[in-house]
Amino acid sequence: MTARIGVITFPGTLDDVDASRAVRLAGATPVELWHADTDLHGVDAVVVPGGFSYGDYLRAGAIARFAPMMGSVVEAATRGVPILGICNGFQVLCEAGLLPGALTRNIGLHFVCRDQWLEVASTTSAWSSRFEPGAEILVPLKSGEGRYVASEEVLDELEGEGRVVFRYAGDNPNGSMRSIAGISSADGRVVGLMPHPEHATEPLTGPSDDGLGLFYSALDAVLATA
Repeated sequence: MTARIGVITFPGTLDDVDASRAVRLAGATPVELWHADTDLHGVDAVVVPGGFSYGDYLRAGAIARFAPMMGSVVEAATRGVPILGICNGFQVLCEAGLLPGALTRNIGLHFVCRDQWLEVASTTSAWSSRFEPGAEILVPLKSGEGRYVASEEVLDELEGEGRVVFRYAGDNPNGSMRSIAGISSADGRVVGLMPHPEHATEPLTGPSDDGLGLFYSALDAVLATA
């Protein structure tokens, strides 16, 4: 079986081609999904990539959340289809209610663009199972609204249920609460993170190939339920 992973394109999406390349390098078949469509074409998993969907008008991810394709994604998530939101995709998943909390302007109001070390805080999600607990991976970070915030109650719940998937290692680049870089849904099938694993798939073009671990993990999750 060859897994098919859909990658959504919204107006303003920048990283859909990179996400599709990462899917292909991991051994799956990328499937293009258009924001105005509703057909997921029977994909086994979905990536909501980074960029500036709908120009980030109102606030990042707020309009994309109402795109016809996102209605299908929300329904797919209820069936346990693995969903990954990267950067703007993370913002979209939070706006859509698939993940708790919100992404706000970075502390200091500066856009951050750098290679960033992350600690793998949980390996129980569909997108992190290939990593060793506590492993550190190097992937690019590029965002102006990447500061994760949530109520103390939600943060305690995420911590207690092992749903903090990635943390910023070393210094906190954007002021995210509890240094959170990525979280999962309660069932571990939906994951959102601010840094860009799709830009860390080959040592020649990225700081590492550590990002492939997320896509290999998704393939494992898909094959386990096939």
